[in-house]
Amino acid sequence: MVKPSDKKIIWTVWILILSLGLWFSYNTYPPQIRGNEWEIFSFLVFMTVVASMPMIINGTPVFFLQWATLSVFLIFGLFIEIILVQIALLAVLYQAKLDRNTLFRLPMNSTMFFLVSFFSGIIYYLLGGKHGFDLAFDLNSFILISLYLLSYLLLNTLGIYLIDRFVYKRKQRFITKDLVWEIFTTIITYPVGIAVYIMYEYIGLAALILIGVPFITLSLILKLYHSSQTANDYLRKTAEIGHQLSQNLYVNETVDFFIEKLYELFKVDFVFIHQVNFNNQLEMISRVEQQEKLPIFSDILQENEGISGRVLASKKLCVYHSEQDWKKVNKGYMPNGIQSVLCVPLIKNNKVIGVLLLGNKQKKAFVNIKLMVLDLLCTQFAIALENAKYFEQTKENSEKCALTKLYNYRYFEKILSDQFMELKENKLDNLALIMLDIDHFKSVNDLYGHQAGNEILKAFAKRIENIIGAHGVVARYGGEEFVILLTNVSKTEALDLAEFIRKMIASRPFVIQQNIDDRQKIKSVNITASLGLAYAPEDADESLALIRHADRALYVGAKRAGRNRVGSYVK
Repeated sequence: MVKPSDKKIIWTVWILILSLGLWFSYNTYPPQIRGNEWEIFSFLVFMTVVASMPMIINGTPVFFLQWATLSVFLIFGLFIEIILVQIALLAVLYQAKLDRNTLFRLPMNSTMFFLVSFFSGIIYYLLGGKHGFDLAFDLNSFILISLYLLSYLLLNTLGIYLIDRFVYKRKQRFITKDLVWEIFTTIITYPVGIAVYIMYEYIGLAALILIGVPFITLSLILKLYHSSQTANDYLRKTAEIGHQLSQNLYVNETVDFFIEKLYELFKVDFVFIHQVNFNNQLEMISRVEQQEKLPIFSDILQENEGISGRVLASKKLCVYHSEQDWKKVNKGYMPNGIQSVLCVPLIKNNKVIGVLLLGNKQKKAFVNIKLMVLDLLCTQFAIALENAKYFEQTKENSEKCALTKLYNYRYFEKILSDQFMELKENKLDNLALIMLDIDHFKSVNDLYGHQAGNEILKAFAKRIENIIGAHGVVARYGGEEFVILLTNVSKTEALDLAEFIRKMIASRPFVIQQNIDDRQKIKSVNITASLGLAYAPEDADESLALIRHADRALYVGAKRAGRNRVGSYVK
């Protein structure tokens, strides 16, 4: 980022250097403008057109302007060459889509190109070079022209290096790939510039048509070819991403992978993803800014509310090219400095399941190729997201109790078996299994009804889960029985925890809303629980034995002893 104070310096330096430099060039090397107005204007048109249609080579825009600037310099002199280059530069910067924050690049590049033109021209004149006719077949002139091009090339490279080093504060080598391309284009365009100069002497402006038009045509063909190559490359990457998306099984990893690929393909500045809930409202599920995952917002968006709400209602992609376009429509948070905004519906089976919102700090950042590719990519993402949700739901149904949302007996046995394997491999020191049973639960069902009993089971499970947290595994073993598996705790610590759980159950009543007594909907019910503890490897050397011994401790040490107590397995 360039500081505001540095930008002011750039503008000030530009005004001073350009005004003084143009005055010096005009008075020291006065141009012959009268009688050459149409010729100068024609060269300006050709230079501007060439500048607006760079050739794209290996993804890098290459501006073949050297042939035109060389011929202009040799025919009309330094002052006209400076003026025409400065105007053609506007076409180049227009391609960059400058905004308020990057507008300083206009005076910065203008100053650099002016200094390059000025000093390379001064060097040429000081060495005895001239402009005008009768230079074409003079060997000494060819040497001076070659030195002019060499100085132009080196000064241009030096200017880029200094800007990177002192304006952008980037560590950059002097010899780069860009310098190689500059040398390459200079070698190619040197004969073209000389040819235009010679032909202009004999046939006038027809020389521009004979040489300039083929150059412009070639630029246009290469630009169209690059566009088709870019589209094919995007489509190939989209197919690869779609295949990889289908391999992700979980929602979070599907979303994270999709966002990662969005940043790679489109260089966006933020990504927001909303999903459609059961009330056809939008809820945010992911928020990433500058490739950093941030906390999501809890705001709910209705249909036709904000940019995303409009896309939800219309089921159509929406694109805004500047802040002025989206500012009146947007509702809620938008990152600072955003210009271009793109909002795409995530559709599966003709139903919107979510909305993708992208932003970029450049104006007109989302071109037609990107819109087409992103639309295809969002279709694949919508399918992958729904499949991941279905997989997670199926997995949860197979692993968890539908009522309490705790692990079920079958999955708990798998966890216990895996933990025993780690115990035998000395990856764990010990295991502790606590089995719980709600005392006289049948009487609760008989007195308040089975729906009230289900409420108590859910609240009971939640209470235990809150106590254990990430320190162990809680599961519903069946009916009103629950189990807790702890690792690497001493027997004393396990007994203390079991006693704490017993007290937390007995001391705090459970609230039920659905009961068979119509006179009072909400009731407080006091219940107690009995607990049994078994320890491994001290009490058992395999998983089923540990369950058996914890069950024995529950019924012999707690239930038969009077209930509402903790029993420990005794051999």
